[in-house]
Amino acid sequence: MTQTSGARVLVTGGAGFIGSHTVEALLADGAQVRVLDNLSSGKESNLPLGETSLELIEGDITDRRVVEVAMRDVTHCLHLAAQVSVIRSVEDPVHSASQNILGPVTLLQAAKEQGLEKFVYASSAAVYGDPESLPLAETARLAPLSPYGLEKQVDEQYAALFASLHGVKSLGMRYFNVYGPRQDPASPYAGVISKFVDLLSKNEAPTVFGDGGQTRDFVYVKDVARANVAALFSDHVGVCNVATGATINLLELLDTLRDVLDSDAQAKHVDGRSDDIRHSCGDASRLKSWLGFEPEWTLAAGLQALAAASR
Repeated sequence: MTQTSGARVLVTGGAGFIGSHTVEALLADGAQVRVLDNLSSGKESNLPLGETSLELIEGDITDRRVVEVAMRDVTHCLHLAAQVSVIRSVEDPVHSASQNILGPVTLLQAAKEQGLEKFVYASSAAVYGDPESLPLAETARLAPLSPYGLEKQVDEQYAALFASLHGVKSLGMRYFNVYGPRQDPASPYAGVISKFVDLLSKNEAPTVFGDGGQTRDFVYVKDVARANVAALFSDHVGVCNVATGATINLLELLDTLRDVLDSDAQAKHVDGRSDDIRHSCGDASRLKSWLGFEPEWTLAAGLQALAAASR
């Protein structure tokens, strides 16, 4: 019997990229899963809706009545629903804060009232801003550079406050650069890998901002899903990086993808962006020690799987 057997898990944003992979992992482990999603970016087609252990509620995390219904009889909650575009958070900070601050607070209040065993939520490496040193440990200075990053920092503060005031056990997952199948390359939320794969598969030139020497810590979505499940059934609370501790620069990434996709399209370089962080890498030691977790997917294997799914 797995640790998830008998668990009733609410996954907000469960029809989305990370959410749908986590839903699959939970179902495979024997959990009962309820998804709350407004389907603004998530898709019903991402979910195995024929599964008897899966229920979908269409609604918004800022609607308190909907959240109360969705949280009913739930033992655990994984909160992934969000406005995840950094650019949109700058252009429309009111909407972004509504989704990314009011939404989580609504869920935390419902979690308190329901007496949830564990509340796990999506934070982000965006809380760190421009790093002073690498790799980034969870104790590093937080200096977000966008409303989105600030919203995630506020979420962490609210979670800590609900823990001290009401005993709500929560764990914030600071995701680094997640990639994999179901990440829509046409979406403003898409990561660089999904955009590169989309263009290279059509033998079109991808755009690289600056010299391409920027480094990132890329994590395959199925590993992220496994980390989410581990977090839900862990006793640890606070915050935890979801990272590999390894990096690759964008030019090296393009070379690897050209080989995988058998493309000879060359990068089109444009001026660098002033808000673009040069280097990012997460310290994954807490992920290992707290959750007993290490990534199973190498970048090469993940890129091969993504390329195969994109064909």
